[in-house]
Amino acid sequence: MNGTDGTSGTDSPGYTTGRHHTAGIPPRAPEARTDGPGHDDGRAHTDVRGHDDGRARTDTRGHDDGRRCDDARGYADAHGEEDSAAATERWAPEPDKRPGRTAFQRDRARVLHSSALRRLSGKTQVVTPGTRSRVWDASPRTRLTHSLECAQVGRELGAALGCDPDLVETACLAHDLGHPPFGHNGEQALNEVAADCGGFEGNAQSLRLLTRIEPKRFINSGPDNMQVSVGLNLTRASLDAATKYPWTRGGHPTDPDSVKFGVYEDDVPVFAWARRGAPAHTTCFEAQVMDWADDVAYSVHDFEDGLHAGHIDTAALSSAPERAEIWSVAIDRYVPADTDPQELSAALDRLTAQPWWPHGYDGSAPAQGRLKDATSQLIGRFCQHAETATREEYGTGRLTRYAARLVVPRSVRMECAVLKAVADLYVMQRVEQEVLRADQRIVVAELAAAMVARAPHGLDPQFAALFESAADDRARKRVVVDQIASLTDASARVLHAELTGANGGAR
Repeated sequence: MNGTDGTSGTDSPGYTTGRHHTAGIPPRAPEARTDGPGHDDGRAHTDVRGHDDGRARTDTRGHDDGRRCDDARGYADAHGEEDSAAATERWAPEPDKRPGRTAFQRDRARVLHSSALRRLSGKTQVVTPGTRSRVWDASPRTRLTHSLECAQVGRELGAALGCDPDLVETACLAHDLGHPPFGHNGEQALNEVAADCGGFEGNAQSLRLLTRIEPKRFINSGPDNMQVSVGLNLTRASLDAATKYPWTRGGHPTDPDSVKFGVYEDDVPVFAWARRGAPAHTTCFEAQVMDWADDVAYSVHDFEDGLHAGHIDTAALSSAPERAEIWSVAIDRYVPADTDPQELSAALDRLTAQPWWPHGYDGSAPAQGRLKDATSQLIGRFCQHAETATREEYGTGRLTRYAARLVVPRSVRMECAVLKAVADLYVMQRVEQEVLRADQRIVVAELAAAMVARAPHGLDPQFAALFESAADDRARKRVVVDQIASLTDASARVLHAELTGANGGAR
């Protein structure tokens, strides 16, 4: 494929087969540009030139009252408001449904009932299920519970700001669907496996899953009327709202070496269709709400899980040496490299000074209640500050699509980053966790090698058929990667044992 204008043999969202499939598919728009500002970590960027009170903001080049800015007019013309005909258009046209349900309610239901969402129950968030260190340790979160919590946070924040709540919830439920077994560790291992076929990124895989892999809708395409999956066939606005990183691999606007991207090259046609007229590298307002809900949910809940598991001792957070390690992790991974550690120290001090802050945890019922209250207070704090700051910037009207940017005060981002760094240092960087992660990477690498050698044998029927029809080795490798990404932690280990004969140790 040429990867630029969406007119190659991969016009339909199926695997490359060497055939030209275009029948029954809406016209394609040119690929969105890949130039513009962005975060160092790969997210569409809010320019922190900022307000005097330290709030992070974006240069919207728009109006003080929140009216649509000039560089979004092309998108507005194509998409209009979130309930316009363009925003609710689907990649493959569908017959009219019964009245009484909106297009976004249907999208939400499609994601909620998908097998991909159910599989997240078997995928690690931070603390691996079954590895608790205390008898009274609560069950740690999985990718599924995280997605459900993210959806609750995002839905309420989005509704408060005037978004369609079903649209935001759809994006939140969908945001982690493409993540492979073993969390981000599995993502890194699978990226190495897929180095010769376009790499692997969980967010790009989510788009692929929504538009190809999760079987619900099919179109007849090509001279032989071949059936091609269009996945869940969500609306344009839902696909756009689920997109965190609107660029291809290597297309990060400021860092070509960034590992973050949101679309594989052979998925560019549907990506360009979903993004038609959108400002390059800019996420829509609903995607920004989803992204912040994700940050809020995982920072707070990873911290909570770390306390439950006995890995985090809040009393140690007042120690200068411990704090120095936390600041190092935060600056390395979660905040700009030039951040003053004193800013992080002030952020942690603000949190620990709150009357609800958990100064200890012993697993008793009162301690569990206090911890649950603390998580609720943290979520409310992070969301309320974002809502207030955004309303101060844009007024009281409905904020949707490309008419505004979510404003999160810098001070709040620092508090969120400190929680992430605490969980990272005390949970993810434990020696036992490092040993487990090393084993997980071996499992992914060996499983991929075994599946490539045996395919199509060993592949699920859905993937075996795609493997046999793929045009070349690169496309066949991508099928294997898609199969592995669909596995849960447990099923990856079982399949690895079956194909390699491994049965010892952590495997």
